[in-house]
Amino acid sequence: MVNVRPIRTEADYEATLARVAELMDAPEGTPEGEELDVLADLVEVYEDRHFPMAYPDPVAAIEFCMDQQDLTPRDLVPYIGGRARVSEVLSGKRAITISMARALHEHLGIPAEVLLQKPAPAGDASLDDLDAVRFPLKEMAKRAWIPDVADLKGSASELVAGLLGRAGGPDALAAVPMYRKNDHQRINAKTDPHALRAWCWQVLASANDDTLGAPYEPGTVTPDFLRVVAQLSASEDGPVQARDFLAKHGIALRVERHLPRTHLDGAAFRLPEKAPVVGLTLRYDRIDNFWFCLLHELAHLGRHLDGRPEGFVDDFDLPGDDVREAEADEWAQEALIPKEEWDRSAIWLEPATLNVIYLANSLGIHPAIVAGRLRYESGNYRLLSQLVGTGQVRQQFEEA
Repeated sequence: MVNVRPIRTEADYEATLARVAELMDAPEGTPEGEELDVLADLVEVYEDRHFPMAYPDPVAAIEFCMDQQDLTPRDLVPYIGGRARVSEVLSGKRAITISMARALHEHLGIPAEVLLQKPAPAGDASLDDLDAVRFPLKEMAKRAWIPDVADLKGSASELVAGLLGRAGGPDALAAVPMYRKNDHQRINAKTDPHALRAWCWQVLASANDDTLGAPYEPGTVTPDFLRVVAQLSASEDGPVQARDFLAKHGIALRVERHLPRTHLDGAAFRLPEKAPVVGLTLRYDRIDNFWFCLLHELAHLGRHLDGRPEGFVDDFDLPGDDVREAEADEWAQEALIPKEEWDRSAIWLEPATLNVIYLANSLGIHPAIVAGRLRYESGNYRLLSQLVGTGQVRQQFEEA
């Protein structure tokens, strides 16, 4: 393992995140895997100190506890009351009382300070229901998502309201997933919901700032459309070509780095009377990762978003519990490498570089996509690492 140094400055933090991204596929038990474990611990310590996370929503905390301990609503009856009362608490229709909080804390181990805070608002809530000072204001100002005023906390409500307004107002507030287990979203349990909202709203706000080439026509995104997008990957500047191609069809593609305490790869949004938006973080800056994330989010647009204020956010390190995630995976995989072609090639029997390039050329896609599929299906992330295009996507958008 290389010499690992403490994270003392923001430059150290950024460099460590870059190294973590390089090592993310390292298998356990290898020197690289051990280095990844150490660096991840250092990052968590630094983020605990410099980016304190707001408490999760009380209902989300209960649902997470239920998921971890394999509990059903019936198991909560001794702590909350009858089945009807449990249902009302879990749906947000009834507040958690002190006696409920005491019982849940004592028997399930949920922190009392989490249970007794004001619950997160429902999807149709207003900004007045949000605690603006819990947003990562300093980081948002640093990235110019909000004005960098002298008193960020004192101006928090105004600043966050301004970002939400640029994102789409109440529609944007309703579109961002609420970080609830029953949303079936691919969201990490350690995600800060305020940071998640901030990122989503910035993606929407950025998209609203530009004029696209044409209005979006419902029904545009089909399996054939995704296949056309996938074949843009064959070009060196394929990611930028994809952005421009989507803009001509009324779809905005935005790349925004993820915020600390968000475990996020991509998102798809559809607001009424607005262009559909795909946002990517490039958390793992690799060519194969970019194309799968992009096509997965586009598949959500084509299969699941029909104009209601709604959105999907995805952490692809997690399995998708919702059938809609499986459907989006299916469309993305089929567009990149059709199952029939994959099975016929039998490339997994001899995953050599020349064979990868041959199959990629025959399909009209980048070799990184074939290499990434082999690495994923074999579970060997040291395989063909020279082909997946590490560090070759973000620079294209920054230069463009």
